Amino acid sequence: MTEKMPNQPSPPSQPWMASVLTLFPDMFPGPLAQSLAGKALAAGLWSLKVTDIRPYGVGVHHKVDDPPFGGGPGMVMRPDVMAAALAAASEGLPDDTAKIYLSPRGKRLDQALVRELASRSGVLLVCGRYEGVDQRVIDAADLTEISIGDYVLSGGEMAAQVLIDAVVRLLDGVMGNPIAHQQDSFENGLLEHPLYTHPRDWGGKVVPEILLSGDHGRIAKWRHEAAIALTRERRPDLLEKWLKSEGKEDHSKGKKPTK
Repeated sequence: MTEKMPNQPSPPSQPWMASVLTLFPDMFPGPLAQSLAGKALAAGLWSLKVTDIRPYGVGVHHKVDDPPFGGGPGMVMRPDVMAAALAAASEGLPDDTAKIYLSPRGKRLDQALVRELASRSGVLLVCGRYEGVDQRVIDAADLTEISIGDYVLSGGEMAAQVLIDAVVRLLDGVMGNPIAHQQDSFENGLLEHPLYTHPRDWGGKVVPEILLSGDHGRIAKWRHEAAIALTRERRPDLLEKWLKSEGKEDHSKGKKPTK
């Protein structure tokens, strides 16, 4: 029986579930067993189901892939094998479970999508290998393709872990301070402002004086200006999107927040 963590809400009757299809089940829970996600998993605030694709393979050797039609390098995961594994993994899942194939071709994972997934009962994550999964099973299962970035991994397992971790930290009871994530990068459309702690003077670099003032109004204004400046410098695309959403124009280009 799982022991309840101190000051931890009771586990929900049906915790958010991550159901994962993979050829490498031993990769799970992996890092998800540590830190916030691991404590929340042990407390029953979310659950993990891992389905090994290999037993659904064809023949004595449980073959899961074949060369692509039309030629080309690599191998493609077979639709009959994947469909059988998907059917087993999907059994008993709520109707609103998001069915996702982790793929570099997919829609970019962002904080808005993470929040949407956290509002559902859970996710079914298909981790591809080799050159990918036969398109017919992607279409038949109505899988949504999602990418965690513009690069290619050896398989979908680490991408699945990134997605799960991003969602789990938003679930009720996972974070000690339930509103802590509201100041994270991307939550309000901007990158997070710079952070400082003790010592006040470190290697000749001092903390901005305004953060020591105790004037919470001025501090909030400084942090907001700093977030805008940082976003402008590093992610002008995000700043442009934020300005449009706020119905504003960028009149502070080149300015730095007051110290």
